[in-house]
Amino acid sequence: MSEFREIPFRLHNPYLTKLKSWEMLLFLVAVAIFIGNSFASPYFLNAWNLSDATFNFTEKAIIAFAMALLIIAGEIDLSVASIIALASTAMGAAAQFDVSTPTLVLVGLSVGISCGAFNGFLVTKFGLASIVVTIGTMSLFRGISYIILGDKAYRGYPEEFAFFGQGYVFWVISFEFVLFVLTAIVFGLLLHKSQFGRTVYAIGNNQTGAFFSGINVHRVKFLLFLLTGLMSGIAAICLTSRLGSTRPSIAFGMELEIVTMVVLGGVNILGGSGSITGVVIAAFVMGLVTFGLGLLNVPGIVMSIFIGTLLILVIAIPQLWEIWRR
Repeated sequence: MSEFREIPFRLHNPYLTKLKSWEMLLFLVAVAIFIGNSFASPYFLNAWNLSDATFNFTEKAIIAFAMALLIIAGEIDLSVASIIALASTAMGAAAQFDVSTPTLVLVGLSVGISCGAFNGFLVTKFGLASIVVTIGTMSLFRGISYIILGDKAYRGYPEEFAFFGQGYVFWVISFEFVLFVLTAIVFGLLLHKSQFGRTVYAIGNNQTGAFFSGINVHRVKFLLFLLTGLMSGIAAICLTSRLGSTRPSIAFGMELEIVTMVVLGGVNILGGSGSITGVVIAAFVMGLVTFGLGLLNVPGIVMSIFIGTLLILVIAIPQLWEIWRR
């Protein structure tokens, strides 16, 4: 998508070319929002407040990295928030039997991987559209959580379990933020520096051509769904740990924010292009915006309207620009 998101003037210097990329524009937007927030609220520049601001995007970004690869390959998973709900419910049920923290982590990861494998199996084995499959599993996974919990909540997690969502590695640097940085590095190397990443781009640009080039398209897509499920399981561990309880409504609507984060980061919703760098910057942009609005006591419904509008704009603007350019 980055080729559709360039500022409309031509430069031949490679360093200047980077300045007109979508990622650079997004970075400037992030800086502008940061400066605006510092003027809007006297509490924004407090170190602990800035640390708290990272909780607005780290869990979503962890999933967004895997979602980026999936969308680049021409697929999508709208069930990620429901996977979080089901994984959290499973961990909550296990916690009632006083199991250890490593066991809870294993439960969360296992449920996430299983849900991702289920989505991948339906898409690759039966050739079903991923958007249709994951809309169905979105209702299925969360529905199971509602059947198990109803209007109740699971509590009583081990004290050590709180570290994943509330712990700090150094001063104001939270464990979640460190996990976010490490995940970004891993996915950046996977997408941009590995044969697997080149395969993902090839499938997204021309699935048929990739198939006749000897690429096992179904296997790659299945692995991407598996990876998305795994990252959803990790996010479920962090979110459940941070909240300290489980309700079936946990992470409700988060899939919209994750997709918005990916597309805002420059990943083409139709597949074939995008970068992890863009997704990282988009995560900061969305985190800064939502945290800034929160400091100004803006109602949650306004934030939802903003996210929805932003998703429409980042999808429509590149298409309109391409039409105008032609």
